[in-house]
Amino acid sequence: MMEERANLMHMMKLSIKVLLQSALSLGRSLDAEHAPLQQFFVVMEHCLKHGLKVKKSFIGQNKSFFGPLELVEKLCPEASDIATSVRNLPELKTAVGRGRAWLYLALMQKKLADYLKVLIDNKHLLSEFYEPEALMMEEEGMVIVGLLVGLNVLDANLCLKGEDLDSQVGVIDFSLYLKDVQDLEGGKEHERITDVLDQKNYVEELNRHLSCTVGDLQTKIDSLEKTNSKLQEELSAATDRICSLQEEQQQLREQNELIRERSEKSVEITKQDTKVELETYKQTRQGLDEMYSDVWKQLKEEKKVRLELEKELELQIGMKTEMEIAMKLLEKDTHEKQDTLVALRQQLEEVKAINLQMFHKVQDAESSLQQKNETITSLEEKINQVMSSMKQMEQRVQHSERARQGAEARSHELQRELGGRSHELQRELSQAHGHCSSLEKELKSEKEQRQALQRELQHEKDTSSLLRTELQQVEGLKKELRELQDEKAELQKVCDEQEQALQEMGLHLSQSKLKMEDIKEVNKALKGHTWLKDDEATQCKQCEKEFSISRRKHHCRNCGHIFCNTCSSNELALPSYPKPVRVCDSCHTLLLQRCSSTGS
Repeated sequence: MMEERANLMHMMKLSIKVLLQSALSLGRSLDAEHAPLQQFFVVMEHCLKHGLKVKKSFIGQNKSFFGPLELVEKLCPEASDIATSVRNLPELKTAVGRGRAWLYLALMQKKLADYLKVLIDNKHLLSEFYEPEALMMEEEGMVIVGLLVGLNVLDANLCLKGEDLDSQVGVIDFSLYLKDVQDLEGGKEHERITDVLDQKNYVEELNRHLSCTVGDLQTKIDSLEKTNSKLQEELSAATDRICSLQEEQQQLREQNELIRERSEKSVEITKQDTKVELETYKQTRQGLDEMYSDVWKQLKEEKKVRLELEKELELQIGMKTEMEIAMKLLEKDTHEKQDTLVALRQQLEEVKAINLQMFHKVQDAESSLQQKNETITSLEEKINQVMSSMKQMEQRVQHSERARQGAEARSHELQRELGGRSHELQRELSQAHGHCSSLEKELKSEKEQRQALQRELQHEKDTSSLLRTELQQVEGLKKELRELQDEKAELQKVCDEQEQALQEMGLHLSQSKLKMEDIKEVNKALKGHTWLKDDEATQCKQCEKEFSISRRKHHCRNCGHIFCNTCSSNELALPSYPKPVRVCDSCHTLLLQRCSSTGS
């Protein structure tokens, strides 16, 4: 395997060298009939086939190098065009032909070396197709890729249509690589030609780059010319503005000179007037000093009065703010009490509806009770009738049995007495038997009637037991009715209490509205103490008892805290209220002490 790799690498070197030399002599443009190019493809095919794994299928063994070349399409998306065009060619029917066509197209694109380098870089994918000692898996593969880079200089014009790539025989022609003496002598000339061609290509590339830079510079020059024209227009507009501003400046200077002359004249006039005014000022100053002393005294007195008025005003403002707070709190109380009134009314309506439902249920239960009592009485009557009929039937059965026994006794006596009168006795016996059979029939019918009556009795007993259970249910319903009536009485009591509370609240609301009107007429407020909200207080501050419907909340008009009726039943006249208002016990005692101390 190592010898094969070395031989193939040397052959690839020779084929690429011969191909480049022949291309330089022909002008670097090659076609499909060029012999060195054909030999290069044969050598390339041998290199790709070296160490290729054999894939077994139903048809047979398959050993084609087109499989690894298809991987290039996945690794390099640029190669997708080659793969699609190779698959779309109708002349190609084998994998070998598709592989040869792929090599032709890659050489025409000048990317054969790049595609093979991508394959060799991904050796983990190539291991599916090649043996570990294959040329593409070893270092010789990278050497061949480096050699193939030199072919990018060539221009290959290969026509795939009409060529039979499937049936071509890949045999290497070694005659092309046997060197003559003339070839050795002409090697220097070829080298010179290649140098000249390389220089030509370099100059062409330089020219292409220079033309690109010239185009860029031309676009830049055009843009600069446009900006220059715009700047010139702006400059001309700026010069026009400067001229107009200079003219305006000159006009302003002339106006300034006129104003200065007028001001000088007015200054002289004012100087004369000030002299006259100074004289008059000196004369009036003495009188003004006297006036000043009098006014100063009046000012001091007015300051004292003003301070007193400001203190009163602050008090009035504080009273006003406190009264506004009180008004807001009263409005809140009224809204809350109205909401409670609405809720209580709704509860009353619900209780009334429940009472009506219970009354209807009681009426229905009483009517069903009456019906069941009637049915019970009717059933008892039927039971009595059945019992009487049963007794009559039993009496009949006993009478028939007695008659039968008498007839049998008579027959025996007759048999004993009248042994000779057998014929007559037989007739009588036959009659007696007929009578017995008729009596037996009657007995059977009476037994059947008795059984029917027993069945009816059983049925009546069942119905009576059902009626008893229904009576028990009715008694349970009566108990429930009594309980509901008790609940109704309790609810009625609660409703009465709530109605009383509502009446009291209505009276309290009317009183609070009157107080609000009185407060609005006066200065509206107290500011000295914080006014607690109704939601903040849940119990009396003094006795610490919780508030309820019967124990209502009352604000102290002095401290602003909330107390119950017993702890805030006192009333006193405060400076912010014209009438006596509600005050707590502690504030009442404090205010009385203050009044006594001020009176003494």
